[in-house]
Amino acid sequence: MTAEGFLEGRRLQMARGVMLQCIMGGYPPARFYGCDDGDLALVPDPAQIHRLPWSQQLRALAICDADELSGESSSLSTRGQLKAVIARYAAVGLAPVVATELEFFVFAPNTDSTQPFLPPTGLDGRREEGHSAFSVSSNNGLRPFFREVYECMAALGLPRDTFMHEMGISQFEINLLHGDPLLLADQTFLFKHLLKEVALKHGLIVVCMAKPLAHTPGSSMHIHQSIIEIGTGRNVFSDETGQPTAAFRHFIGGQQAGMADLTALFAPNVNSYQRLCHPFASPNNACWSHDNRSAGLRIPASSPVARRVENRLPGADANPYLAIAASLACGLYGIEHRLEPDEPVQGEFQVPDKLSLPCTLHAALERLKRSHLAIELFGKEFIEGYVASKTMELTSFLDEITPWERRVLAAQA
Repeated sequence: MTAEGFLEGRRLQMARGVMLQCIMGGYPPARFYGCDDGDLALVPDPAQIHRLPWSQQLRALAICDADELSGESSSLSTRGQLKAVIARYAAVGLAPVVATELEFFVFAPNTDSTQPFLPPTGLDGRREEGHSAFSVSSNNGLRPFFREVYECMAALGLPRDTFMHEMGISQFEINLLHGDPLLLADQTFLFKHLLKEVALKHGLIVVCMAKPLAHTPGSSMHIHQSIIEIGTGRNVFSDETGQPTAAFRHFIGGQQAGMADLTALFAPNVNSYQRLCHPFASPNNACWSHDNRSAGLRIPASSPVARRVENRLPGADANPYLAIAASLACGLYGIEHRLEPDEPVQGEFQVPDKLSLPCTLHAALERLKRSHLAIELFGKEFIEGYVASKTMELTSFLDEITPWERRVLAAQA
């Protein structure tokens, strides 16, 4: 839209079906978004209008809500779904607080999709080989890229906590500061967009796939969650003596009750399960533990005022609005229904069958399709539309034969 049209308040409308567009570009049958495929109004959030600092032209980006023309939020909007979850907390005097940890890879351009990704050539003329995890000099070869990333973050008002090199080859992680869930989802979305745009300027690509490289750790989007009491700001997970509260237990119980049904919202792509099949630090379970990274729900070591629950299931490929909404919705469901969690696990442990999660996109979609809890939390239209769109993506994947199948199975007939 032109700046003049935007400043005049001209309404931008978009077909409802676009909300269910799959990643290949197609759409599920029109019955999933209204056979007329009528318009939605894109309503900009005044707090999320940003000049794009990496653009040589004068351009801006506005994050919008997708609303029905009658005024209410569209049930197909993931941002609208997150706002609805936050409103359910507010209705009982509570406000969730979240932070996201996002991992990503920086690669050289990949013009042939049949070939593996390669790390970029650094200023030293060499490609990283994977020995730089947590090194203070690990990103020196990418210093111009990261310098502009930091500058653009500052220009967009994205505060950062820590930035580090992660375990993978040319893999990095950012921790965003905790705050309002909608704000953090917006910031996570903006940061991913920023990364990709700045990378292109520097002759690089940023990849937020869950598992872009074989034999290398995948990329997560861990979600840290706590709840405060509106008015007092008290963390309801800790009592006056600093001990865990019933609300803390029930929040965990709700997460355990919903993680299997909602796995497809946390792990939305075929590739998501490549990350989860190697369980260390990418746990495909609904166990909980005090400071154990093998558990899907980890309680980090902290002071009572900072007591929180870390959901370690989502990958970097997850929609931040939907993943945060799903995690918080499960927690509130547990509080409202006083669900008690299983006993915490420590050390090496076996995952009980009832706490295991779907390990393929097909299994996750089948679980989501049958879930009464998912429909209760997100509505029938959204869940059925989501399943329809993701089923199209899965079918597209299964229509192709992979190099592994040709390499290993061709001689076995």
